[in-house]
Amino acid sequence: MDSGIIDWAKFAEEWQSAWNAHDLERLLDHFHEDIVFTSPVAAGLLPKTEGYIRGKESLRAYWSKGLQHIPDLHFTVERIFAGLNILVIQYRNQKNIVVSEVLIFSDGKVREGHGTYPPDETNPAGTRP
Repeated sequence: MDSGIIDWAKFAEEWQSAWNAHDLERLLDHFHEDIVFTSPVAAGLLPKTEGYIRGKESLRAYWSKGLQHIPDLHFTVERIFAGLNILVIQYRNQKNIVVSEVLIFSDGKVREGHGTYPPDETNPAGTRP
């Protein structure tokens, strides 16, 4: 499936809704089994990964741990940017920090993702011990 078939606005709306409901299964339905996801937050929560999460089960474990450490997690999508099989979701989190997630699609699902944060913010995701 190519990017012409994906409704980017609908995807972003569903992504936001699933995150705000803390519904990881609904969110993970959009990801390939062999997903590779990078995030500096993952590096902090799961130091052995060095921020690289490989596979849907590992992504589920990372996001589950993330929700434990960010119980008030809430996202508001501000803008989306679409390319060829690439979607960037720019959103504001519960700390009022603007963040972007870069998602690369293959066959209608996310094959690769990257959480990006402002480099000058301390604890931009709002993780708690």
